Amino acid sequence: MYTAQQIIKSLGLLAHPEGGFYKETYRSEQTLKEENRQLLTSIYFLLTSDNVSHFHRIKSDELWYFHAGNPLIVHTLSSVGHQQHQLGLDLSKGEQPFLFIPKNTIFGSTVKDNDGFSLVSCAVAPGFDFRDFELFERAQLLADFPEHVSIIERLTT
Repeated sequence: MYTAQQIIKSLGLLAHPEGGFYKETYRSEQTLKEENRQLLTSIYFLLTSDNVSHFHRIKSDELWYFHAGNPLIVHTLSSVGHQQHQLGLDLSKGEQPFLFIPKNTIFGSTVKDNDGFSLVSCAVAPGFDFRDFELFERAQLLADFPEHVSIIERLTT
């Protein structure tokens, strides 16, 4: 079994602005000409239990694929409130190896257990562009979702 630091070093992962570590693994040569962006991008994403992926939003659909480590909880905020989606391989515990996050969804993530890491891949279509990346501030989300103080305080700064 590898440690988080071994995986970060081996895969050449870098710190991500939302939290965790990432490395782009694919950027399509095909582009959407009207939007001047790639058709698809993909990254490795690793999160440890001592950090979180802060609430953010992008303007594209995102597909998540679980690879290794502890289960990952992807938290979403929407008109239906706060939902938790478990990425992992233990189907008997409600975990799933794949998750679809629709464009314009507010989301962040945490490692399920208190000690460990999660390694996933994320594919974004149309391709990811930092111009579309919106990181949320605590006050903004508390104004929109006051009933979810606990998770908002955990996944914002």
